[in-house]
Amino acid sequence: MKLDFKTYLSDILNEPITSLNAVSGGDISQAYKLKTPQHTFFLKVNNSESSFNMFQVEANALEQIKNAKTIKTPQVFCYDRFENYSFLLLEFIESKLPLNTDFKTFGAKLAELHQVTQNNFGLDEDNFIGSLPQSNKTHLSWLDFYTKERLLPQLELAKKSGYLSDSECPLESTIKENLNHLFVNIKPSLLHGDLWSGNYLISTKGEPYLIDPALYFGHHEVDIAMTKLFGGFGSDFYSSYHAIIPQDKDTPARIEIYQLYYLLVHLNLFGRSYYRSVLSILKKYFS
Repeated sequence: MKLDFKTYLSDILNEPITSLNAVSGGDISQAYKLKTPQHTFFLKVNNSESSFNMFQVEANALEQIKNAKTIKTPQVFCYDRFENYSFLLLEFIESKLPLNTDFKTFGAKLAELHQVTQNNFGLDEDNFIGSLPQSNKTHLSWLDFYTKERLLPQLELAKKSGYLSDSECPLESTIKENLNHLFVNIKPSLLHGDLWSGNYLISTKGEPYLIDPALYFGHHEVDIAMTKLFGGFGSDFYSSYHAIIPQDKDTPARIEIYQLYYLLVHLNLFGRSYYRSVLSILKKYFS
């Protein structure tokens, strides 16, 4: 990092920077631990064309979760541009490996977040899932939202990229007809939107924090589906969560349907290693 960038950050913080060290945790962006005499910050830096918008909607999402007063997020200090780079400056959370009691707390806190609701599915701004655009156009119907704003855009991108053929991708009418009986009495919940094991922290005080959200209002089981896709959440997390928000007989099927979205995203981001997983779900529910 250039010294003049450090000076720029120092001026924003009104404190001298004593250290700036690269850390893990930046799949899309470069990540740094920044120290001043009084504080420790987490700095994300990116020079992609969409990075400023990416950091802007991330900051907005963290603030919206914070304002829900259910589960913690790192404090947002600022996002800005410097020369060819955009950056986001957050509170640095000292974290630890989770204990069973931490997972129990996490499950209960996530259930509290999912009880925050509104009339529509979606959000008042679009955002990103990984580095891919994520449309959040609002709908009154969850079936309409999940079909039009989630599955169809990823299916179209997969076809355009040559990962799926036309014959492997169901039509909108087929998706709606086959999912209609599963999407009954669903109300909007405030979602993290990309809840894999790399997107939460347990602080040294045992408090769960959400990071890197892909926020919108959707079915609460979408977040649960993502937690189960790649693992990293203890059994106490699920028992605590479902004590507040129970499952029903169609939960297992919906979990697979919601995992389809994330698998399509991974197919479009990382290539054909996800093809068989995607095709298996497509065949099971839409053939």
